[in-house]
Amino acid sequence: MKMTIKKLQSTILIIFVLVVSCAFVLSKESFGVSSETTQFLSTLGNALSEVAETARPAVVNISTTSTVTREENPFGGMFNDPFFRRFFGDQFDHRDQKQKFKKSALGSGVIVTEDGYILTNNHVVKEADEIKIVLNDKREFKGRVVGSDPKTDLAVVKIDAEKLPTVKMGDSGVLKTGDVVVAIGNPFGLSQTITMGIVSAVGRSNVGIADFEDFIQTDAAINPGNSGGALVNAKGELIGINTAIFSTSGGYMGIGFAIPSNMAKSIMDSIIKNGKVIRGWMGVSIQNLTNELAESLGIKDTSGALVSGVEKNSPADQAGIKRGDIITALHGKKIADSSALRNMVSSTTPGTKTDVTLIREGKEKKLAITLGESKEKSALGKSDYANVMKGVIVQELTQDVREKLNIPENIEGVIVTGMSQNSPARSQLRIHDVIQEISRHPVQNIKEYDQAVSKIKEKSSALLLIYRNKGSLYITIKP
Repeated sequence: MKMTIKKLQSTILIIFVLVVSCAFVLSKESFGVSSETTQFLSTLGNALSEVAETARPAVVNISTTSTVTREENPFGGMFNDPFFRRFFGDQFDHRDQKQKFKKSALGSGVIVTEDGYILTNNHVVKEADEIKIVLNDKREFKGRVVGSDPKTDLAVVKIDAEKLPTVKMGDSGVLKTGDVVVAIGNPFGLSQTITMGIVSAVGRSNVGIADFEDFIQTDAAINPGNSGGALVNAKGELIGINTAIFSTSGGYMGIGFAIPSNMAKSIMDSIIKNGKVIRGWMGVSIQNLTNELAESLGIKDTSGALVSGVEKNSPADQAGIKRGDIITALHGKKIADSSALRNMVSSTTPGTKTDVTLIREGKEKKLAITLGESKEKSALGKSDYANVMKGVIVQELTQDVREKLNIPENIEGVIVTGMSQNSPARSQLRIHDVIQEISRHPVQNIKEYDQAVSKIKEKSSALLLIYRNKGSLYITIKP
């Protein structure tokens, strides 16, 4: 009897374990994803879809066609071989033969006004002969460039249309690291692609993409063709113009950059109103504060911009700013570094009266300043001389160039920005050399450069004094 009871108990226990096991398996199969999880993901998906649908009608496809001229050699590179040229000379030199061909490119843009003003990147429409704009509803228009700003890589394009879909401008100044963003564009020519990510960082500078940099960094996938497209926030507002990717392969690698909407709007308004970008000007040379500099100046904080030079009779000079001052705030807003100050000044309307806060000899001072207008020189010197300076391209040494290349204030001259392949000066001169003298004649601007170069005879050498690598040296250019 006892054995029968024990067997019955064992049987009941086995049945119980089997029932529980089956119930567990069935529950896993039937309820593998909880209703809470499903509801959350559905809500998230609906939210992203709503954000995308709000902005995507205003994002357009931009295709451009431009004419490119290149030197043509029907024999390829064979006759450029030094061994071949040693025996046959230049009789097979076909470098003067040039061929023109059409080049196409793709990008994106964002409609910001109902009457057809479109924001995009300067590099998307630069030197374009034809611009075709394709809307989200497949309508096509011919676009024209109203104005561009290479210093921020922004351009404004216009199409003749009315009652177009637009995207609302957001305030990029309130963006924080971790905010959810959506990138909309036409990567690789594919229409209307949406990617989601977060803001990885704000205020990115020294990236090397443009002269004025205050980028939003995001991990939302940005690929070739996304340039000029929209970066929108959770409200569907435009908070950035997608500009570039950081990549070693040419494709997405988790880092993308966008121009903040506040900067883009300021540039756009200036272009539409004035036909060009008008920037504020302070008249100082500035640099970042390193730990070593801060220690030498007797301060602990490395935020702010160190004044390394003040231009005579400039707004800064008239306000009483001196070399060695550390500018910590403008308009009451804190300055993180030299790039932040440069961006803030350039985006301020000339004639604006404001306050600048600085530290001088360990004490804080506040000065009143009226910002002026930046008068940037962009004149280029001639490059078609029939002498040893043939093919050398130079430009004025502006304040922006000085700051970017750390060229001292006491160095005067013109800066080398390019050289042709057949220039006699190519073996001696380098890009970013500052030409101070030519044949013992001082050179301070483009006019003096052209005067000095025009006096060099066709078969004569030229003695140049140049500034390179924090020092001056003489070089001889031979024919």
